[in-house]
Amino acid sequence: MSDQKRPANETDPVLLPTFAARGITREIPKHKMAEESMLPDVAYQVIHDELSLDGYSLLNLATFVTTWMDEQGKRLLSETLDKNMVDRDEYPQTAEIEQRCIRMVAELWNAPDHENAVGTSTIGSSEACMLGGMGMKWRWRDKRKAEGKSYDKPNLIMGSNVQVCWHKFCRYWDVEAREVPCEGDRFTLNAEEAMKLVDENTIGVVVIMGSTFDGRYEPVEEVSKALDAHQEKTGQDIPIHVDGASGGFVAPFLQPEIVWDFRLPRVKSINASGHKYGLVYPGVGWVIFRDRDALPDDLVFHVSYLGGDMIDLSINFSRPGNRVVGQYYNFLRLGKDGYRRIHQTSQNVAKALSARIGEMPQFDLITDGSDIPVFCWKMNEDYAKTASYTLYDIAEKLRGRGWLVPAYPMPANRSDLVVQRVVVKEDMSMDIANMLLKDIERAVEYFEQRPENKPTDNADGFHH
Repeated sequence: MSDQKRPANETDPVLLPTFAARGITREIPKHKMAEESMLPDVAYQVIHDELSLDGYSLLNLATFVTTWMDEQGKRLLSETLDKNMVDRDEYPQTAEIEQRCIRMVAELWNAPDHENAVGTSTIGSSEACMLGGMGMKWRWRDKRKAEGKSYDKPNLIMGSNVQVCWHKFCRYWDVEAREVPCEGDRFTLNAEEAMKLVDENTIGVVVIMGSTFDGRYEPVEEVSKALDAHQEKTGQDIPIHVDGASGGFVAPFLQPEIVWDFRLPRVKSINASGHKYGLVYPGVGWVIFRDRDALPDDLVFHVSYLGGDMIDLSINFSRPGNRVVGQYYNFLRLGKDGYRRIHQTSQNVAKALSARIGEMPQFDLITDGSDIPVFCWKMNEDYAKTASYTLYDIAEKLRGRGWLVPAYPMPANRSDLVVQRVVVKEDMSMDIANMLLKDIERAVEYFEQRPENKPTDNADGFHH
């Protein structure tokens, strides 16, 4: 079949580049490897053109993941692409840099002895959470064994707003997930509700610093005090793991007065994503344990077949070392003052933008970016009664301008409430924020003036 007759769509088994006559003399199979090779420039151009259909990362306000690094940071990442983080014998200096980062992060989180910090880099916070969860389960199981008690029904306390990695942990490691549901205007875990779920089989409580749903910090100190009181009554010593995926690299700089980290003896492990507000491209995460006693020996492996005796504490084995190098670059380049200035600027943008959206009669703010630079809003209840559109329609209309501003339901028991969220990162200036605001106002104007139209109509929905 000729190129003129062949339909070009995703179900087509071949690629049909528009420049085929100049660089390609045959069809390129999409779903199997070609028999012959091609020129590198041609292969590059084919993929480059296809990727142009992806969104523009600057306008992706859904993701928490870093979408910008400076040129020197990107150069270091490029120069160290070949380094395997797990191969510490071959890349000893990269391993040393990882240990420096671990000590720096431990000091940032007020570990009792950061010079001898116990932790590891990970692919991201999901792996770090798994390791923290395993630490809690293993410690609980070992204690139950020593006491001659059953250890077949472990449970973990968390809010229904946790990131999906915690549901994965519970399913993969056979732990009952006991969730504190949302109620009214409370969308996070609190001490009172968490304590209702605690019993002798509780391996720990997960408390979030920076909820994915609304950006709020959960009250780590409040939960810690409640567990202290519980231990005095029952003797049950239940640890806390702090999921600081987003807030672990924000709170130390913007809210140093909040006591949430290893200053609380009950906090045994903390994770954070270096590729979120640690300001590194994906993927890198960190998990730090309070001390050596907080990390069961069974979770540490000694590996010799790569040369030398290497300690491995991870679920993934091979993983990129260049992201760890990128993290170290940021620590050196920015220091605490640099992180503070960047995150403060992001928070200033978040609070200014949220205030403007909150002033619109169609919307009500739920959070304003005062914790991490993330905020969300809902439709005004009175306005929603007569509105012919929803936040899903606003999100779809904004996509027509390139913005990704997600609309989604809150977790149980408030899945009836739909919200829209913005994550402000380093590359979002106030000018960009004002452009977003204008497009939101245009979208609202479009729906109010033409309520019979839907986002799928041919009109672009904006008045230019």
